[in-house]
Amino acid sequence: KDAGMKYIVITSKHHEGFAMYPSKLNDWNIGTTPFKRDPLKELSVACKKAGIKLCFYHSIMDWHNPDYLPHRAWDKREGMRSDFDQYVTFMKGQLKELLTNYGPIGLIWFDGQWEGTWNHERGKDLEAYVRSLQPNIIINNRVDSGNGRGTEPEAGDYGTPEQFIPANGLPGQYWESCMTMNNTWGFNQHDTNWKSAETLIQNVIDCASKGGNYLLNVGPTGLGEIPDASVERLAAVGKWMKANGDAVFGTQAGPFSRPQPWGRVTKKGNRLFLHVFEKGARTIDLAGLKTTVSRIYPLNEPNESLTYQISEDGVKVNLPASTSLVPVYVLEYRGQVSASAPVISQAANGTVDLTARDAESTGGIQFESDNNALGFWTNIGDTAAWSFEVKKWSPLRISVELACEKGSEGSTFSIEVGGQSVTGKVPSTDSWKKFTTIDLGAVTLKSGRAHLVVKAISKPGNAVMNLRRVSLKP
Repeated sequence: KDAGMKYIVITSKHHEGFAMYPSKLNDWNIGTTPFKRDPLKELSVACKKAGIKLCFYHSIMDWHNPDYLPHRAWDKREGMRSDFDQYVTFMKGQLKELLTNYGPIGLIWFDGQWEGTWNHERGKDLEAYVRSLQPNIIINNRVDSGNGRGTEPEAGDYGTPEQFIPANGLPGQYWESCMTMNNTWGFNQHDTNWKSAETLIQNVIDCASKGGNYLLNVGPTGLGEIPDASVERLAAVGKWMKANGDAVFGTQAGPFSRPQPWGRVTKKGNRLFLHVFEKGARTIDLAGLKTTVSRIYPLNEPNESLTYQISEDGVKVNLPASTSLVPVYVLEYRGQVSASAPVISQAANGTVDLTARDAESTGGIQFESDNNALGFWTNIGDTAAWSFEVKKWSPLRISVELACEKGSEGSTFSIEVGGQSVTGKVPSTDSWKKFTTIDLGAVTLKSGRAHLVVKAISKPGNAVMNLRRVSLKP
């Protein structure tokens, strides 16, 4: 609660099938251990006292139950006669225990739905069963079959992108990004790659600015303790949220279709909250913003007005110096507010720089903020595209900055623009995080609006490439 969190999702059963409460349906649960107590019951009491919503993670997959299929290759138990329908009956029985013994539950976070034994019909049936027990409960989309990243809106109430924040949110659906504080979900004493408090705060804001929630994981030690590194970061996040929570809680996505290069924007009522990520920024450009500005001021200093300039291109705001991890400023406006997407324009020296952040991607391609690149390009039919303005006729050479893990190289791709096409072959750069630039050849573009599309032709490896930018230079 001190970290600013409003709900808790705790594992009631993970893939190994062990119930973290004293289930009456088998003996593979915490009630048969020397601990004996019911941590979910104790947590439900604590959550009610603190005013936090209690929610349960529950795995559809179950490696322990002999009726679950498929069996794991390492499961050497002999003579098992499996009945998957009987397993589903067992799973429903455990869910009934969870949804009748612990009071109102905020949501059920299903997982482990991607194996072939689970399908759409079973998912819809389970969704209906859960709602019959608690009609007001929220259910994630992993109740249904689909890939493990959970972005498909096949069933349930919201999408669950895992370990990434969608570049432009998930338009048309509710969503929540689930992320670890380091690289692992459980406790790993060797994993010291902790996200900084600043990164965690920026992730919260990033989600809110795109209309989503942030589910931040902590992995307790074997003694049930939250690691010191997690505690320190949660305290820093809580300090920031206490001062700036009004700019996150109860907000909507800002009016901009894409993230701002200097930070993020959230909206509440007639206020836009300007969250500045860029260090040392003295001005920020709200390109394309259309509204009537009343005034602009620091969130925690409402009597201090900032100066700004309005033009047909948007609003520029002059910023004071700040020591906050992420300073926040409030723009109050009258009437309607909207924002047109800024047009990528050819620079004075004739170059055009098309970055991953500005791409319009299709299918499963996702923007990876840690790489500043388009990744998860696993479907050969997916594309990445940009529209831009050519100011003067000129022959331009096309190059791409890309990365590819060793063993996945060899994909071929084309770039189509202005009725012309160039092709390339993806080399190995040793990892998905090590980038190199390759030249593809020249095209000639006339002045005016142009549209460039990157398409995959072949994909012999795990993915086409990680694409950071496409550059056109005289």
